[in-house]
Amino acid sequence: MGSRLFVGNLTRKTTEEELGALFAQAGTVVSVEVITVGEMRSAKSFAFVDMDSPLNAQKAVGLLNGSNPFGRRPIKVNLAHKREALPAGGGWYTS
Repeated sequence: MGSRLFVGNLTRKTTEEELGALFAQAGTVVSVEVITVGEMRSAKSFAFVDMDSPLNAQKAVGLLNGSNPFGRRPIKVNLAHKREALPAGGGWYTS
């Protein structure tokens, strides 16, 4: 079973290919998904990278978190957490 990483503080120009090559330094990359928004499909500023093993995911966090690999800004790399389910209803709190 692999591990999913959250990668933050990316620029809009960061590509899936760049991230795949970067994270390959830590091990086998299963997939890369840069989150896109709008009709122009410009990158939003974060991505998810799936590594083949938890060991390689931890290696990637240690190697890349806080690094400045593209000469633009330091990236943030953490283990991704499952999104919590939102309560049903209109969003208003009632007791």
